[in-house]
Amino acid sequence: MEFNEENDYLFKGKRKRLVEQLKEKGIVNTDVLNAMLKIPRHRFFDDKTSRPALLDHAYSDKALKIGAGQTISHPFTVAFQTEKLNIVKGDKVLEIGTGCGYQTAVLLEMGAKVFSIERQKELFDKTKVFLPSIGYRGAKLIYGDGYKGLPQFAPFNKIIVTAAAPHIPDDLLAQLTIGGLLIIPLGEGEEQIMNLIVKKSATEFEKHTFGKFKFVPMLQHKSGQ
Repeated sequence: MEFNEENDYLFKGKRKRLVEQLKEKGIVNTDVLNAMLKIPRHRFFDDKTSRPALLDHAYSDKALKIGAGQTISHPFTVAFQTEKLNIVKGDKVLEIGTGCGYQTAVLLEMGAKVFSIERQKELFDKTKVFLPSIGYRGAKLIYGDGYKGLPQFAPFNKIIVTAAAPHIPDDLLAQLTIGGLLIIPLGEGEEQIMNLIVKKSATEFEKHTFGKFKFVPMLQHKSGQ
């Protein structure tokens, strides 16, 4: 089945069922749920793997390959991280790990001003074309090193990291506004602990931890360097 507007309606029922599953798992933010109800997740996969068998899993709560050794996160993980950031319209959000752009689209649907970094050139080149092609034109996409953030565009109200980091990068903490939130999975094993950091002052931070999640590693430098 090809990805086109004419057959997107076939997946509306699947999206509705996915949203109901997210509610059962504890997601309550209606803005997050409504965003995920609108976004055609089945269109965010590498064309070489866009077979009907894969599309059947597009609205399951699974992480799926998107190329360059990366994955699109479980829908629950996307919803969980987004909900914990308490996104409000107009928030300036830095995303570390654009990937295929699905999380980016969720943030845009919620009215955020999105700045997103991707270190894999293959994914960056694809996603910067793909997102506008399906109507998501508002994000500033950057090919770069997520550990460094984007000081030229800082400060940010919220920062979301979509890869497993061994530690919290100081540059990201520095680029948060006072009162800003950073959500990041920490750990170098198969599973990581989700952390939410609240910037109380220039030097004071409050940390909250949540359950275990699985992410691909957050690597330094741009691909090829």
